[in-house]
Order: sequence, then structure tokens, then C-alpha cells
Amino acid sequence: MPRTIRYALALAIPFLLGACATAPVTTTTKDTSKSFKTVVVDAGHGGKDLGASRRYGPSEKTVTLDVAKRLAVKLRESQLKIVMTRSSDEFVSLDKRVEIQNAEKNSIFVSIHFNDARRRGAHGYETYYNSPHARELAERVQAKLMTIPHSANRGVKAGHYHVLRYSNYPAILVECGFLSNRREGGEARDSEYRELLADRIAAAIVEQRYGTGVYEAVASGVKPPSEGPTSSGPGLAPSTLRHD
Repeated sequence: MPRTIRYALALAIPFLLGACATAPVTTTTKDTSKSFKTVVVDAGHGGKDLGASRRYGPSEKTVTLDVAKRLAVKLRESQLKIVMTRSSDEFVSLDKRVEIQNAEKNSIFVSIHFNDARRRGAHGYETYYNSPHARELAERVQAKLMTIPHSANRGVKAGHYHVLRYSNYPAILVECGFLSNRREGGEARDSEYRELLADRIAAAIVEQRYGTGVYEAVASGVKPPSEGPTSSGPGLAPSTLRHD
């Protein structure tokens, strides 16, 4: 081997080894997008982690849990097994959420969040996926959210969130509007609106599993969180909104 080639390899090998050491861990996702029997429902944030907390809306951890509970009820009515990463106001680490979802065989993972932005005009829904096997589900959820009156479409996007990247099964993350936006933050306070969000997400999941037109809406019967001023805690202001 010529001396110049040996010298070039000597320089390149440490660099390549370093690159391998810092490369992100990848997970091989199983395609259960059409066969899943379990839905892992993830209410974002919780406990010490408030998530977004803005003037026009309640704490994110409160509304994500409320929507997640309503979603769980609707999916159980469609004969799907439900596992929740949290069922109360508790902190659950990202690694623990991944552990919970990966322990469930033949499942999908749906993480519920609300958005935040410095620019108060930012608004709309967006749905994220990481594995190609989750893209169709993400598109279905986004399409169903677009049927909500006055909705704005921010699109379906590839995302590198921890709970998506390390999932063994198809996983999506749904951003249910901006708490920093006057209208959407106000809507998030309304239990009827949160019920509507849960209904649309449930419809997409059920149709992904069983086919178009099979979903039947049911009332979740979930009691809203304790009401109270959003400035002094995670409570919700009284409902004043009405929807079409």
C-alpha cells in the first residue's frame, strides 16, 4: 500500500470511530400500523413539568391529560386495549414513557400535546411521526382535525422527538393547537372542545385499524379538571365557548 494512502487512512480512522460513537441510536420499528390491538396514550408533561403555560390557556399538562383520558374512553369502546403513560398529575420521564410503550406488543403510540410560540398569531394543528410506518396514521389524525370548524393546517411532519425516535412501534405526536394563541388557548379551556379533539383523534385511530366509516362517536363522560384561575394553578376557566 502506498505511503500516502496509509497516511490518509491513519488520519481518517480516528475520525470515523468518533463519528460512530456520537451517531444517534436508531430503532427498528415494527409495522403494526394496521394490526395493532393496543394503543399507548401519552399525556404530555405532568407533575413538575407544566409544559406550555400561557395567558390565554391553562397549563399544558392539565389539558393533555384531559384529552388523553377522553381519547382512552372512546378507544376502549372500539374494543382496543388502552395503556396510559400517566393517569394523574405526575411526572413521567421520557425514557419511562418509551419503556411503557415498548413493553406493549402489537401496539401504536399516540402522544398528546399543545403548542406554544412567542408569536401570538401562531395557530393550527400539526402531527409528527418518525418511522415511515407511522406516517399514514399521522396523516389520518391530521385530516380528522381539519374537520374541526376554523381549524388551521400546519401539516404532517417528520419529527425527532425522543418518544418517536425510540419507539419499537408506530408512534405519532399530536399538537392540538397553541395555548399562546388567544382563540386556541381559550378553546382549550372548554371541555366540549377537548371532547371534540379526542373524538377526532379517536376516529382516525379506529379507521386506521378497522377501515373507513366504522367509528361511532361516544361521549367520554370524563369529568373536567377542577376549575380555577389559570394564573394560580393548573385549573381551567369556566366553559363559555360554543361550537358548531
